[in-house]
Order: sequence, then C-alpha cells, then structure tokens
Amino acid sequence: MTRNEISRRGMLGAAMLAAAAGKARAQMPASPVTLNIVDVAGNLQLTQAGFENYRKAKPNLVSRISFTQAPAPEIPGKLRAQQDAGRVDIDLVLGGNDALAAGIELKLWVPLLTEYAAKLPKLDDILNPAAAKLQGAANGQAVIIAHCPGGPILEYMPDKVKQVPGTAEELMAWCKANPRRFMYARPANSGPGRAFMMGLPYILGDTNPRDPEKGWDKTWAYLAEMSGTIEYYPTGTAAVFKELGEGSRDMVASHVGWDLNPRILGIVPKEAKIATLKGFHWIGDSHFMCVPKGLSPEKMAVICDLIGFMLLPAQQALTYDKGV
Repeated sequence: MTRNEISRRGMLGAAMLAAAAGKARAQMPASPVTLNIVDVAGNLQLTQAGFENYRKAKPNLVSRISFTQAPAPEIPGKLRAQQDAGRVDIDLVLGGNDALAAGIELKLWVPLLTEYAAKLPKLDDILNPAAAKLQGAANGQAVIIAHCPGGPILEYMPDKVKQVPGTAEELMAWCKANPRRFMYARPANSGPGRAFMMGLPYILGDTNPRDPEKGWDKTWAYLAEMSGTIEYYPTGTAAVFKELGEGSRDMVASHVGWDLNPRILGIVPKEAKIATLKGFHWIGDSHFMCVPKGLSPEKMAVICDLIGFMLLPAQQALTYDKGV
C-alpha cells in the first residue's frame, strides 16, 4: 500500500468517524426526557401553550417540561458555571437580543444552524422578511421564535399628558416639567428600554447610530441629562407597565408588543395612547430559542424536534393571542 493510499484511507476513516460523531450528537431517547426551559425575555406568556402542546403531542419523547424565569443578565454567568462544572441542567433558553449576544460572546450556545441544520426546518422557507432579518443577528447560534416591529414608541395616559411630545427636545422639556412621571426599564433586560436607547441615535441625528462607542455622543449626553428626571430604572419591563396602569407614571417608553400585551391582560387601561418622536426609526425586537452547550445527544434530538414544532403555523398563531 502506497503512502498516498494510506493517507486517503486515513482521511476516509476520519471522515466516517466525524460523521458518526455528528449523528451521535442527536439521537432520539429510548424513554421520555424532562426538559428545563428558562425564560429571560418574558416569552412564555406568548409560547408556553405551544411548549405544552409539544409535551402532549410527543409523550414518547417528553415526560415533563419545567419552566422558570430569570433576568437576562444572570443567565450567562449561570450557564458558564454549569458548563465549566460539566453539569448543564438548562436545556433551552428563551432570550432576547441581550441574552443572545452575551451567549455568543461567551460561546455558550450550540451553533444550531451549522451543526444541526439537517434536523431543523429550513428557516429561509418559513420566516417572513422581518423575522428573517432579525434571525441574522443570531449568527446561526439560535432560532427566532417571536418578533415584532418593536419601537421606540411613547405610551401615555391622555388625561395626564395634555401636550404630547413630538420631538426629543419636547420630551426632555416634558420630563423636566414633570419629574419622576416618565420611566423606562433597564435596556439590559427590557425590549422597550433597549428600543428607546437604540432609537435615540436616529432621532437625535448622531454620527453613527450603529456604533454606540464612537457614534452616540448626542445620545449619551441626552440620557445623562434625562436621568435627573427619572426616579429609578426597573430591572424588568413588566414593572414599568404596572406603574403606568396604577397611575404612578404618566408616560413610559414602549414598543408594539408591550403596548398590546398589557392592554389585553388588563394591566394598562385601553384608553392609553401612543406617540412617536420626530426622526423615528424602527428598532425590531425578537425572542430566540438558544440551546446551551453540554446537552446529551438524546436531549439535543428532542430539542431540535421541539424547535421545529414551535415554528409550525398552529403554534406560531398562539403568540398572536397575547398581542405580540
């Protein structure tokens, strides 16, 4: 046998082993598994019924699904500790752009669209144009589960806000004249808070709205000036709309999904109105299914099947029932 033949056979053997390893990464379980899903985006109110439908439809694969919620900034450290210890007990993370980006930077997520493409739906065939654009932010490491146009929009009570701000300057003047009556949640854990912050560079005419470090001089100065009028920044969006509904705030930063959902649930009165500022530019918002590295081949097989199920029209329709 020549050296070339030995080399070719060696390469063929390596390729066969790699293929076998790839298949082993996802093999259906012999008995039903328990799945642990952590929501760091407020996504479950849109999708929990769909996940439960999967459990009912596939009792041979899933015996139980546990659901927990956590702030987005907490999940990267928690996952990293579990992965370092070799004991990952979170099977799926439902996260927004915040958790997604942190996980990509720390290399926490399974690269789903490269390693498991054959076991997932062809996203190009099923996503609408807006969802497809937002899916691009995932770098192939997560699959979008819900999206909305986002914001930034202002949501206000018309009996309290008689002169509705139409420009960033008018909003600042209103906040100074009505201290502690405007609010937004921390952008690190809030879609509306993030949309407000990311929309300001367009509204204010900053040099580069896509570069927070070098192109947001006007935005950072504006937010610093506004901070003197804001009592505090809640750690999550739900608290903002609860305060608006209770009358503790007269106006808040909102976006399409969060405008609709609290109305539907009765948290915010239906007479609440919305407005935009001059220079408005849509900042899309989306939630993703992110899979932590470290799962067993059996869990990976079930998770891939679950992701496909959650993208079916019947399950996607459920997300509209709650307003997003």
